[in-house]
Amino acid sequence: MNVVDAIPVQYRVKTDNGGNIEKITYNTKDYFGDGGDITKDAFVYLPDGYDGTKQYGVLYLMHGIGGDESEWGMTGDNSMIKKIMDNLTVKGEIESFIIVTPNGRSSREYGREGSDFNSFYKFGQELRNDLIPYIDSHYATFADREYRAMAGLSMGGMQTINIGICECLDLISWFGAFSAAPTSYQSTRIASYLESNPELRINFFYNICGKEDSVAFSSA
Repeated sequence: MNVVDAIPVQYRVKTDNGGNIEKITYNTKDYFGDGGDITKDAFVYLPDGYDGTKQYGVLYLMHGIGGDESEWGMTGDNSMIKKIMDNLTVKGEIESFIIVTPNGRSSREYGREGSDFNSFYKFGQELRNDLIPYIDSHYATFADREYRAMAGLSMGGMQTINIGICECLDLISWFGAFSAAPTSYQSTRIASYLESNPELRINFFYNICGKEDSVAFSSA
């Protein structure tokens, strides 16, 4: 694995051909509150040459505690993630896949300033019951855990471990936690869960934080 200090310039430029970013609205519930019906938005990156007759893997990319579905910048052609993905795809360095950036708060008050902290811990129900089914029914996906990934920054990293591994391992098998916030599950519980479910193999788990990050260091 190559480690770099900054995004190489050749991946930060627009390509002649590139993928598309779509904004979606899907039905879900206020899992943290009264359980009533609500609608939420998310952004979806479709790779260059997206073909509805093919099948694609999906990455669910989660934001930090102060962010929302737009935190990763997937809102237009100037998106850095879009530029990186487009260049990686055009250069043939990755297989094409879909990226989804949802709002990680499962609450009626899901804006940047809204919702209780604990609503982040309820996202697993939304992911399982509403978001994944929506994506699989509206896009050409493999609809299989072997082709699903979840990753996130800070609070999104916590959700990746707490929810992705401990609640949705039957749905997801690739994980990335970047300066993850402390999880509510003890590491021994996570290890015990993995040991008791050997058939649910993790294909890859990338867990990283900076040496000076005192909060995330306790989770790494």
